Amino acid sequence: MQKPTVHFPRPSAGDFYNTARKRVHEYFKSTGQTKHANANMVIKTIVMIAIYIVPFILMLTGVISSTWLIVAAWVVMGIGMAGIGLSVMHDANHGAYSINRKLNDIIGNVIWFIGGSGTNWRIQHNVLHHSFTNVENMDEDLETVPFLRFSPHKKKMKIHRFQHIYAWFFYGFMTLMWATTKDFRQLFRYKKLDLLKTQKRTYPSLLAELIATKLMYYGLFVALPIIVLPIAWWQTVLCVLLMHFVAGFMLAIIFQPAHVMPDTDFPLPDDQGNMENKWAIHQLMTTVNFAPKSKLFSWYVGGLNFQVEHHLFPNICHIHYKKISEIVKQTAEEFNLPYYSKETFFEALRAHKNFLKQLGTAA
Repeated sequence: MQKPTVHFPRPSAGDFYNTARKRVHEYFKSTGQTKHANANMVIKTIVMIAIYIVPFILMLTGVISSTWLIVAAWVVMGIGMAGIGLSVMHDANHGAYSINRKLNDIIGNVIWFIGGSGTNWRIQHNVLHHSFTNVENMDEDLETVPFLRFSPHKKKMKIHRFQHIYAWFFYGFMTLMWATTKDFRQLFRYKKLDLLKTQKRTYPSLLAELIATKLMYYGLFVALPIIVLPIAWWQTVLCVLLMHFVAGFMLAIIFQPAHVMPDTDFPLPDDQGNMENKWAIHQLMTTVNFAPKSKLFSWYVGGLNFQVEHHLFPNICHIHYKKISEIVKQTAEEFNLPYYSKETFFEALRAHKNFLKQLGTAA
């Protein structure tokens, strides 16, 4: 990944984005709603954290002692871990949870308890992915292990012809990589790229924070269960790995169909680093919604099935995405711009699988 030097054309009065922003602002003004979290969001936060923490407490206190129930409890924790990542810390780290920055920071740092780093996440996700979506060597979400090819601009390997089959297994390692080596590698890379200043942090302080939070996480969620649970230590380790696999798989199958799709574009800048389209139009061309009518699904995934709205308005809490999606879609149609959306989640997964196959076989 190179240091961000890509530039988008400046927006102008009356263009798509300014029109959409004005209409969304009028929506909140006319309804009297806050753009941030409401009571329903607070309830969701409690529920997601409970799904993650309650099974853990039940195991530690001996309420759950059967081996298979313990395994089931770790699986439920994986579901809760993914839910926290999708529905709680995600909004907070975008500054969308509350108007209070300190509260956003506190809730955003819940990521420490699922093995990640809030600062690294904000750089990768907010600074790089949201700014340069699907731009080769800029969007770090495209930067993955060599045997996965997410962009048509990546060098193709023979093994890629099978990636539509094996990718699903490796998706399960997403959060495990966060919890082990990825955060340290990212921190060192972001220091070299001078990206730490975007978070107003220094390398020594972040390294100390990273070490401390990793020790806290491993002490609480690995060492303590090994000591307390009535199963062999290696069984506990396998259960922790299972929890991460469940969480990583669920997160990956939500995030990947939002951008790595047959419909989406993977534009490159010119020799001067200039992009052809304005940033908001770029987001429309590189992003896909799915399952817009599924209320329960949307509730669990933190509204990230409305990925177009999230990319255009990341500072708005996801509980509002369904409503403002009507505004965004109508505005895009008025400006004769694409608005990609799949009717169901499984349709999106199928399209993603087909695109992985295409990337693995096409020249």
